[in-house]
Amino acid sequence: MTRSARRTRRTLQLAGASVAALLALSACSSSNDASSASTKSDTSSSASPKLSGSITVFAAASLKESFTTLKADFERAHPGTKVNFSFGGSDTLAAQITSGAPADVFAAASAKTMATVTDKKDTATTPATFVRNQLEIATLPGNPTKVTSLKDLTNSSLKVVLCDKTVPCGAAAQKALDAGKLKLTPVSYEEDVKSALNKVVLKEADAAVVYKTDVKAAGDKVEGVEFPESADAINDYPIALLKNAPNPTVAKAFIALVQSTEGQQVLNEAGFLKP
Repeated sequence: MTRSARRTRRTLQLAGASVAALLALSACSSSNDASSASTKSDTSSSASPKLSGSITVFAAASLKESFTTLKADFERAHPGTKVNFSFGGSDTLAAQITSGAPADVFAAASAKTMATVTDKKDTATTPATFVRNQLEIATLPGNPTKVTSLKDLTNSSLKVVLCDKTVPCGAAAQKALDAGKLKLTPVSYEEDVKSALNKVVLKEADAAVVYKTDVKAAGDKVEGVEFPESADAINDYPIALLKNAPNPTVAKAFIALVQSTEGQQVLNEAGFLKP
């Protein structure tokens, strides 16, 4: 074999080795890319599991408007889910839960009513305060009876409505009256804050002691009157996952929305105070 032939053969061998090396590197790179993409896909999938099914939320009557807004946001963000509500007096809801009523989440209007449930060990998570609420006097539009203070409600000529003392809004009203050293005999005690407010809306009462959020939700149907004693009777609102929740995954996601920045904005706009 001539020197020239040997040189050509060596050149071809080197070229072949280079091509083989490049192909190996390319294959390795493709494998790594595929592995990385797979890992990212798996991570993304595990971070955002698809939610489905329905949940039942037992919530204080004063949360009706804001929770209804959050329901729409939640169901829009998670197609295939449905949030059902049972609104009412927190004490009544707590009694239903401890009696075995099927529900996933409990949002109460006071720590005391939530304790009714936790004492029976019917919660799966530690209750967390997500908002607070303050009392206000609701009067007829234009405030024709000229109510300017809590003391004015003690006037026997006025028809005043309170929530029942077993309900958080009623317990808070009594606390405010005690702070002002006032005694008040209402024409009726109502089962929840919406029922008390409705007495004024229907002009069956001159005034009612309710939450600021309820006065705001009623719009021009009533007029609100603030009073200083309300600062001594602010209610914390706790929320918790229930022990026998039929759909705990979706329930936890709804609780997370309530506690999120988005959820807090909806609640704050409704008049609730930050926790």
